[in-house]
Amino acid sequence: MRGTRLHRMLASGDCALNGWSAIPSPFLAEAMAHQGFDSITLDLQHGLISFDAALAMLQAISTTDVTPLARVAGLEPPAIMKLLDAGAMGIICPLIDNAAQAAAFVSACRYPPFGGRSFGPTRAQLYAGRDYVAKANETILTFAMIETVEGFDNVDAILAVPGLDGVYIGPSDLSFTHGHDPVTGPEQAEMLARIDAIRDAARRAGKKVAMHSSAIDYCVAMWGRGFDMVTAPNDNRLFGIGTQQLMTALDRKAAAPAPRAGY
Repeated sequence: MRGTRLHRMLASGDCALNGWSAIPSPFLAEAMAHQGFDSITLDLQHGLISFDAALAMLQAISTTDVTPLARVAGLEPPAIMKLLDAGAMGIICPLIDNAAQAAAFVSACRYPPFGGRSFGPTRAQLYAGRDYVAKANETILTFAMIETVEGFDNVDAILAVPGLDGVYIGPSDLSFTHGHDPVTGPEQAEMLARIDAIRDAARRAGKKVAMHSSAIDYCVAMWGRGFDMVTAPNDNRLFGIGTQQLMTALDRKAAAPAPRAGY
């Protein structure tokens, strides 16, 4: 099947680098897919991407072997199924707080008898190959976001859900819900200990664990911390970081600072 570069990385035990798209631009998605990322996630939660834009971006990414993923806006099975039918090879679902929600998420991504995904792989079969339907249940990646106090407290039960491939740590909301600033909180020792605890729980469960980052230094720090996948700053932030470097080199002040907060 096409679109399984990330799957091979996860199977090999190497840490995968995930790009993050918030800007609704097929050309930018195509350009990002040529930069060396193993996967690229289209952000339909906090990004500005509609389904129509996501479809065009999935088509643009398919000019490469980079694995296309999508973060959905929430636990909405019809929206999840529609993105899978459009060719997303994995879903990151935000705000999964308990095992029941995790099970509902997995069900939306799996065909019967292992789930309730409706049949209709309109573009997915064209993209991934004729054997898509036969292999989809074992190929589509499912990552539940752990980003709240409740999700953290229930992480072992969430990881025990059959069919869930792993968890994806959202450090800003995890910090926010634990009483820390969402920008600086992820760097605090208390939050780093919680992040490590989620990683270790995934290891015990034999599941994968991915980590979000919104700054280059944080991404580098997380890269060596034992995760299966680390997300780079999104396209908007990388633009801001590059622009700030230019302005600094020219001794000019940028009109707006490069965004630092994470989502």
